[in-house]
Amino acid sequence: MSEEIFLMKGNEAIAHAAIRYGADGYFGYPITPQSEILETLMSEAPWKTTGMVVLQAESETASVNMVYGGAGCGKAVMTTSSSPGISLMLEGVSYIAAGELPCLLVNVMRGGPGLGTIQPSQADYFQAVKGGGHGDYKLITLAPGSVQEMSDFVVLGFDLAFKYQTPVMILTDGVIGQMMEKVKLPAYRRRRTDAEIREQCPWATLGKPEGRKPNIITTLELDSQKMEINNLRLQAKYKKIESELCMHQEMNCEDADYILVAFGSAARLCQKAMELARAKGIKVGLIRPVTLWPFPSKEIDKYSSEIKGILTVELNAGQMVEDVRLSVSGKVRVEHYGRMGGIVPTPSEIVDALENKFGL
Repeated sequence: MSEEIFLMKGNEAIAHAAIRYGADGYFGYPITPQSEILETLMSEAPWKTTGMVVLQAESETASVNMVYGGAGCGKAVMTTSSSPGISLMLEGVSYIAAGELPCLLVNVMRGGPGLGTIQPSQADYFQAVKGGGHGDYKLITLAPGSVQEMSDFVVLGFDLAFKYQTPVMILTDGVIGQMMEKVKLPAYRRRRTDAEIREQCPWATLGKPEGRKPNIITTLELDSQKMEINNLRLQAKYKKIESELCMHQEMNCEDADYILVAFGSAARLCQKAMELARAKGIKVGLIRPVTLWPFPSKEIDKYSSEIKGILTVELNAGQMVEDVRLSVSGKVRVEHYGRMGGIVPTPSEIVDALENKFGL
């Protein structure tokens, strides 16, 4: 049964949800502001109850390669980190994507570039939705807006990873990771046996039963024509995902003259900004992309001929704004407002930015 918990941090919710999902393994390395995920898993000691392996690796590079190995065995494995740590993992992420292996990645973003700050940011949007590592690959990217969604998206992320045989990233930030809210945790799932994994994941490298050819997982192909075929297969899968998966939330868009587009913690700020703007007589709506890839382009574009402008609000210098502009193809003016370095704007600052940029 599910259990109601009060005042749980977003990071803690991810850890508890992973245990309850029946995850087989977690491999990670501490970095602010996501260290509570590893700390919570260690304190809960799931290896004594569910059998889940929890290991602090010697580095982020080691962590992601442990995930690569576990995913190749069909296991439900995951890692978490924050911006500089994710950067170190990206070679491994590219390998996992090319190998078409399921796993869950979590990035609790902090300010950059470089070591930057331990304060929250959304400046890893490009890194997540444009590939990040080398080669032509995509990550299903989920952007939670609450502690409850931090928990829910662990379950959703694993389910999508196995459905499409691809890595899935939860892209959140230090605000959601550190804030405390009431959360209803998922019901416990039993970890799958190796026999069940062999049945559900016939590609898994769990040993060769008699009468079956060996399973080989590799990302290397020296024949260019065969490598192109591999890439075309991946691109076909990504198109299938785009046709089947798109999640977003709309608020007060039906009568809006202006629409705010924001994800994660910025979307929470925009909810209050929308209320303040409407109190001043400015009809403002809000669209919150939940899947950052696939991006809800059609859902944004459907309002482009009915409104006067779009303002994207992001904790960065302007990244998602490019996808919003591509979505509307120049049919409506799109502006960006953002803060950097770990500074979080107030709702009134967002309203001021809307008025200033559109001359209201």
